Amino acid sequence: MNNIEQNLHDVRNRIALTAQKCGRSPQEITLLAVSKTKPADAIAKAIATGQREFGENYVQEGVEKVQHFANHNDLVWHFIGPLQSNKSRLVAEHFDWCHTIDRLKIAQRLSEQRPENMAPLNILIQINISGEDSKSGIILASLPELAKTINALPNLVLRGLMAIPAPESDFERQMAIFHQMEQAFIELKTQYPRVDTLSMGMTDDMEAAISCGSTLVRIGTAIFGARQYNTQP
Repeated sequence: MNNIEQNLHDVRNRIALTAQKCGRSPQEITLLAVSKTKPADAIAKAIATGQREFGENYVQEGVEKVQHFANHNDLVWHFIGPLQSNKSRLVAEHFDWCHTIDRLKIAQRLSEQRPENMAPLNILIQINISGEDSKSGIILASLPELAKTINALPNLVLRGLMAIPAPESDFERQMAIFHQMEQAFIELKTQYPRVDTLSMGMTDDMEAAISCGSTLVRIGTAIFGARQYNTQP
């Protein structure tokens, strides 16, 4: 068993144990392997272990990986980094999901640029749940209006919410922040039937996130090891 295979096994066990502790089924929680800055051979090892969903932060690097693994037609590619207008077409043409929508302008461009022969792009609205000036995302008070306008765009499907809270080592404080996201997600689901995804939780806080209803955890370090930023083009 190689390191990535063992790491994936360990992460899946963490997800399963946490889900069971809070009365949830592990099948409710998608493991998104964050493969940014990682080489193709590391992704290939994860694929060989059964991993099918991958997250990329950098547009050009992500597109190259999507194209490299194009023969694996069962892979699902998520764009999880900040998105500038001049890169929106690449995301619209190559990815299955975009997690980081916080401006109507970007959503409109993605809808206009999504190829007709592709399924609608799955969209998550990013919430700046910790109120950090340095973080992308909208405040919760702006969610109803942005959700309504995105839901009306023809080539997008509003699937839910995403958040990257400020780092917090205390479990109870992690829970308090994630609980706010859980409440917003529950409310959004009552208005939009196709909303089913709450993307929150990473290597250091996935237990708290799962306890607060996360349906997708974004895990990089615990699967692939420390990030290798020197490989980013």
